[in-house]
Amino acid sequence: MVRVNNLIDNKNIKQLDQKGPFIIFEHQNDLSIGPGEASDAYFMAQMNVRKRQALCMLNNSAVKLQAGAMQWMSGNVEMNANVGGVGGLLGKMVKGAVTGESAVKPVYRGTGYVMLEPTYNFLLLEDVASWGQGIMLDDGLFLACEEQVKESVVSRKNISSALLGGKGLFNLVLSGSGTCVLESPVPREELIEFELENDVVKIDGNMAIAWSAGLQFTVEKAGTSLIGSGLSGEGFVNVYRGTGKILMAPTIAGTIHDNKHGPEQTSANSSHGILNTVKNSVLNA
Repeated sequence: MVRVNNLIDNKNIKQLDQKGPFIIFEHQNDLSIGPGEASDAYFMAQMNVRKRQALCMLNNSAVKLQAGAMQWMSGNVEMNANVGGVGGLLGKMVKGAVTGESAVKPVYRGTGYVMLEPTYNFLLLEDVASWGQGIMLDDGLFLACEEQVKESVVSRKNISSALLGGKGLFNLVLSGSGTCVLESPVPREELIEFELENDVVKIDGNMAIAWSAGLQFTVEKAGTSLIGSGLSGEGFVNVYRGTGKILMAPTIAGTIHDNKHGPEQTSANSSHGILNTVKNSVLNA
């Protein structure tokens, strides 16, 4: 028997979420840094830049992980590379190359614990069955899932989404039942979730990180005409139609409005310029 101490009962480790066999932990402070990095570490913790880990608790069950994600394991747990012969390996290598994921996702089976490597990304637990036909992921989001969750690679169904959507030509789709762990660029608190029922959502930019596989994804003009769309400053938008869900990261890097069409701070309209104008008027009176 293995007893794991100073994990769940560690005051510096906070449990954020639990679903299926997975528990998400967050290290509140980095206690292993030296004097030279103490200031950076303090302000990182204040801005929620913390290390997070996922623990898999196996009870005669199995999970699939991104290659190289395991940090330690204990108990009666065995790892299988899940290659499936030469043909299976070649197929997995092709899928990995087009989706940005690892070619081989090893399976850990048995009874015990498997801890994943720490990451500064935010870890999300999703119930795959709640996404209908499956959950389609942006590149690099997959971290782990229960063994029964099915994986497939789906190509774009139309030219516009393939060339202009910013999502690549292929995406990884998880389907069936079970829990998956995703690495998100933003925390759950900043994610907006759309639930569509025979409706449409249009997003200006590559901000959707996951969406239901049953939704139709296209890229279309923002307005009714190509010229009008260009003059509006929006151009083309990503369009999702049908029934399903979308997870959107509105604060992801690259989404800040550049204000290039806004008012400029000149000597005529800035507070400094206005004060100088008043001063000069008084002195010249």
